Amino acid sequence: MENFTQNQGRPDGRAFDQLREIKFEAGIAPYATGSVLVSFGNTKVICAATIEKRVPPWMNSLETPQGWISAEYSMLPYSTLERKKRASTAGKVDGRSVEIQRLIGRALRAVTVLENIPGITIWIDCDVLQADGGTRTASISGAYVAAKIAVNKLLASGEIAADPFSDSVAAVSVGIYNGETVLDLPYEEDKDAEVDANIVMTGSAKFVEVQASGEEATFDGTQLSELISLAKKGIGEITALQNAAIESAK
Repeated sequence: MENFTQNQGRPDGRAFDQLREIKFEAGIAPYATGSVLVSFGNTKVICAATIEKRVPPWMNSLETPQGWISAEYSMLPYSTLERKKRASTAGKVDGRSVEIQRLIGRALRAVTVLENIPGITIWIDCDVLQADGGTRTASISGAYVAAKIAVNKLLASGEIAADPFSDSVAAVSVGIYNGETVLDLPYEEDKDAEVDANIVMTGSAKFVEVQASGEEATFDGTQLSELISLAKKGIGEITALQNAAIESAK
């Protein structure tokens, strides 16, 4: 009876500390060096890694040759209930997309030894097919899988000598909804949450980024600690799924 009562607190019936069904389907884009279709419930994102044998011009003056990782993020017009304009039609990339693609790039570079990919840029393209909350966290989690698959191919072919990844990276949303701390919010919860947070962490449980804000509400240190603890649990589970997907792509 206790679990039944707990599950009634969320619209989809999940326990407060339960992730949505998460899947990583590797090889979704054959022409990319590494790719994955990542699903966080009804949120679905294609993440593809492409290798370019050059780096941004400002890196050419560095004493030690390095590589770079850069990301682009977009929501396809049919990914939301109301059609979203393409950036090419709107004439510019919207501020939210710029923020998210910078976050994806920062998250991956935080666990990368750039000296191990000298002269190489790994481009990560994250295209949202369907949005139901957590597109940035799904994109970060999928971007790492796509990039790691691509790196493994470079290692196998001898194009690079050492793995540039020092750790894995993943992200998940947490929040306070109807007074309860909850994990991995879909849109129905996200739009009404009193507190909304996105946590980016490494596989060894180190923080890359913590984004937390009260939505017409405040939160205290105890609640923030609860949110972070919940995120750690979720990211641990996501990391295991990432590793399984990368292994299956060999």
